[in-house]
Amino acid sequence: MSSATTAVRLRAHAATIALLLLLTGVTVVFLVPIFWMVSTSLKSNQHVFDLPIQWFPRRPLWSNYPTAYATVHFTRYLVNSAIVTGSVTILNVVLSALAGYGLAKYRFLGRHVLLLLILATLMLPLEVVMVPLYLTVQHLGWLNSYQGMVVPVSANALGVLMMRQYFLSLPDDLIAAAHIDGAGHLGTFLRIGVPLAWPALLTVAILIFQSTWDDFVWPFLVISSPSKATVPLAVQSFQSAETSNFPMLMAVSSIASVPLTVLFFVFQRQIISGVATTGMRH
Repeated sequence: MSSATTAVRLRAHAATIALLLLLTGVTVVFLVPIFWMVSTSLKSNQHVFDLPIQWFPRRPLWSNYPTAYATVHFTRYLVNSAIVTGSVTILNVVLSALAGYGLAKYRFLGRHVLLLLILATLMLPLEVVMVPLYLTVQHLGWLNSYQGMVVPVSANALGVLMMRQYFLSLPDDLIAAAHIDGAGHLGTFLRIGVPLAWPALLTVAILIFQSTWDDFVWPFLVISSPSKATVPLAVQSFQSAETSNFPMLMAVSSIASVPLTVLFFVFQRQIISGVATTGMRH
């Protein structure tokens, strides 16, 4: 083995080790606040700011969790969040799939302009459209209702883009063969497009679920009754009432993060696969 080959391999190993160290450092930076949240939720209030920090409490107070759950009445808020998040996710997936399929597989005048207009909405933060959206919801009589939280966010430009990119990777011959066999446009979409697009559909669903579950601003504007409040509103309300009770506040925050944590660990492979395959063609 020549010295040049050895030097190349050593540089490759060094680069790999440096990358692993960098990724490890980034992982630690992201995990430390989460670990501190869980650790704090198991302490008593007088030991929260003890120095040095007790990352592993000597006597974990597991009772903080059922106490926090009962205090906040979490079941009601979890049900509200499940209704809103599930409805928004389903509508977004259906509309994104239909729009993405049409933009990818059909040629019509203004197709690229329409795509650019859809993508332009990604540059508009909620603060820009918040007032007209609120006035529209108020005019329709949807304030303090589920439809007021669901309908205004039932379409997402990022979902449309991801589905379009995925459908571009499907061979046009499949679509042509379905048409030759007598399938209509909707039949081709349901029988050919949807079954082959499950990775992208699942990725869009997970991303929409995550953003909707964590959304605070829009439900805060629309909802005034606690009976319709979602989990983020419950956490904020508890925080305002219990500003000095850090263990209970961290327990509430930990409970609120459980659904998304479980979702990620269950579907992490599908998320990575879907994100990787949605950029195959432009």
